[in-house]
Amino acid sequence: MRLFVSIDLPDALADAVAEVQAPLQDTPGLTLVDPEKAHVTLKFLGDVDERRIPEIEDALETAVDDADVGPFEAEVAGLGVFPSMDYISVVWVGVGDGTAEMTRLYEAIERETTAIGFDPEDHDFTPHVTLGRLKDARGKEMVQRVVRDDPPTLGRFRVEQVRLTESTLSSSGPKYETVTRFGL
Repeated sequence: MRLFVSIDLPDALADAVAEVQAPLQDTPGLTLVDPEKAHVTLKFLGDVDERRIPEIEDALETAVDDADVGPFEAEVAGLGVFPSMDYISVVWVGVGDGTAEMTRLYEAIERETTAIGFDPEDHDFTPHVTLGRLKDARGKEMVQRVVRDDPPTLGRFRVEQVRLTESTLSSSGPKYETVTRFGL
């Protein structure tokens, strides 16, 4: 099973995500994500043997407890790209308020998952919601123009849980199913 750990945006922000994606709709080479599946990934675990689920759940429960983060407000705002404006592979909207709490959760999850054998991340954590992936440079200038425009504020939401999610890839896009929820 293909697994990741996330904070999901509420359904109420799906329209705001779609609105921010609208100017990017016809960008050559850009594949937009489904706004209804918008989330902040805290850790991508990859393909995992189903028998490891209890071990992962224990590690995540410990991480959430150790992070000592209670429910908090988060703001989704601003646009950015990975890895750089010269070479764009991911277009994203960022997190303003709530960054410190998400970072504490990420650090605890990273510590506990690497302790049970998952590879550590090879980049700094930037809390974000992926809007789309650019497969080639044809749409680079269009993405640059949209990202440089006035940064949008999509809205605020209350974060009350972290979710272990199974992602099943299909021709119509990924399908997500919750494995376990961990309350803050």
